[in-house]
Amino acid sequence: MTGRRALGRRFGWLWAAFAVSSYGSALGLGAFPLIAVLVLHCGPAQVAALAAAGRAVGALVAVPLGPWVEFRRKRPVMVAMDLTRFAALMSIPAAFALGRLGFTQLLVVSVVTAAADIAFRAASGAYLKALLPPEDLLVANSRFESTTWTSTTVGPPLGGAAIGMFGPVTTVVADAVSYLLSALGIRAIGGTEARPARTGAPRLRAGDLLDGWRYILTHPTLRPLFFNMIVVNGLIMASEPLLAVLLLGHLGFTPWQYGLAFAAPCVGGLIGSRLAHRLAARFGRHKVMLTAGVLRACWPLGLAFVRPGVPGIVLVIAVQLGLVTCIGLFNPMLATYRLDHTAPDRVARTLVAWSISSSAAIAVLTALWGLLAAVTSPRTAIAAAGVLLLATPLLLPRRENAPQNKPTGAGVQEAADRV
Repeated sequence: MTGRRALGRRFGWLWAAFAVSSYGSALGLGAFPLIAVLVLHCGPAQVAALAAAGRAVGALVAVPLGPWVEFRRKRPVMVAMDLTRFAALMSIPAAFALGRLGFTQLLVVSVVTAAADIAFRAASGAYLKALLPPEDLLVANSRFESTTWTSTTVGPPLGGAAIGMFGPVTTVVADAVSYLLSALGIRAIGGTEARPARTGAPRLRAGDLLDGWRYILTHPTLRPLFFNMIVVNGLIMASEPLLAVLLLGHLGFTPWQYGLAFAAPCVGGLIGSRLAHRLAARFGRHKVMLTAGVLRACWPLGLAFVRPGVPGIVLVIAVQLGLVTCIGLFNPMLATYRLDHTAPDRVARTLVAWSISSSAAIAVLTALWGLLAAVTSPRTAIAAAGVLLLATPLLLPRRENAPQNKPTGAGVQEAADRV
């Protein structure tokens, strides 16, 4: 059983660090828009700009971080990114206490935390590939995925209650402290890492910035997965604000009904992630990933048929449960497949390019679908996204290719020694 398989003390610390920061982020989910509205009295345009600009500019800032992370020891990078996020987030309650909090500060903090998050995930992925043998990567990624969905289920309701009792910056403090605890957990892993060798120029070159994308787009397995991911994630995320407008504005759902319709299905993510390893062991990882990827694309179209009242709530919960279960099953497969097929000396750059592209696609498609909804209607735009999603399984790789577990250049060491 996946949950009982021992992966060692060092992975245990890594998982614990991930868990505490995940729960902190879940508690703080939606805190920035709330602060913008309740404290700074911002309008809809500013709140939307805060969400979009933080993601987009953070992704742009993260572009040079790929090669920077690649040629450094990964644990110090993870600790540095955790401390960066801690300091950035703690500046908000400090400014609030002094009466100096402004919209610009919220925007800067959102950019800094977004860029640090991309760098942390890149370093974490490279470290995980070096820490565990290939046969244990799916177990590890399934545990990370199950932790993500558990925190998503529990965190936002607790965060909302905390804001109601203690004020709007409470969950920001909790989120910041979680990054500090994560840094301490990563520091406690111990062991040594060899500094990755670099065979090229000692300084960062312009071409290095594009290495991650170059590697992905020339790889026969990663390329279709990459395009599938950015299209699927972009269309799903672009539909979310439109669905909120449809349910809360046009169909008269109450806030608690809306919250229930999206919180309850998160249990499906936990179920899917817990089944991932067992299904892969029985049917093969590629077949399970392909099946989950196809099923994942079939659910969102159902949201275009939602109606008022209890039948509408039931339909949304059923569709979201199916979608989230497939996502919970697909994501650890994708994460493992991506690590397996990425050379050790390309992991950080590849993951940074992947994250930046995902953020950019979400930002662009969200803007485009907002325009489409304004010209037509939210229901029409949601239906259009659902129809396009039905074609995305065509982008999934049809064949299993050999994993890439050797450096791509002669004399290049692994990003971190296996300890």
